[in-house]
Formats: sequence, structure tokens, C-alpha cells
Amino acid sequence: MMSDFWLTLYREVLPVLLQLLAVLVSFALVRLSDIAHRRWGIEIEARHREALQSALMSGISAALSRGLRGDAAVEAALAYTRRSVPDALKKLQPDDTLLRDLAAAKLHQAPPWIGIDLARGVTGGGQ
Repeated sequence: MMSDFWLTLYREVLPVLLQLLAVLVSFALVRLSDIAHRRWGIEIEARHREALQSALMSGISAALSRGLRGDAAVEAALAYTRRSVPDALKKLQPDDTLLRDLAAAKLHQAPPWIGIDLARGVTGGGQ
């Protein structure tokens, strides 16, 4: 008689407990997924920003080594950047004005060669 009680209780309660467990596991998975997305999403975005900055500097360096100055160097750096890091540009979606301003800033950071002011003649896109 007592074993019938436990067997009946087991048959009635077990499905409810399993459903409750499924809900708890689902909730935990959703939370873990959200945490992972925030953590790795931020890291991926940081890598894209670093790649963009590096490509801009490499583009400026390449332009300067070809003898370009001012706006011509900025345009060459932008072309190089668009070819070099299309995934970063797609993910970050900077507008053309911001990209131009970043490239111009990289040009201003470049050391002058033999007393030539490399940044002379550059007009910022946001001005």
C-alpha cells in the first residue's frame, strides 16, 4: 500500500519536475548565451577597431613612401583601408567623414620626413 503511494506520486510529480527542470535549464542557457555574446562581441569589436587603425596607419605609410602628400595621401590610405579590412568596415560601419578624419589624424601623427610638413594641405571631412 505504501509502495503504491510512492509509485503514484512518482508518476504524477516526475513529469512536472522534468518540465520545471527543462525551464530552468533553458533559462540558464539563454543567460549564458547572452553573457558569452556580450563578452566575445566586445572582444571582436575591439579587434575590428584595432585592425582599422592599423590599416589606416599602414595606408598612410604606404602613401608617404610613394611620395604622396596631403589629401592625396589620405585618399590613398582610405583606398588601402577599404581593400585591407573590409570585414572591420562592414562590422563597425564608420561613415566616410569619420574615416577621412581618422586617416587625416594618422597623417598628422606621421613624423615629417626631411623637414617636410606631410599634413599640410589636408582638409578634414568633418570641418
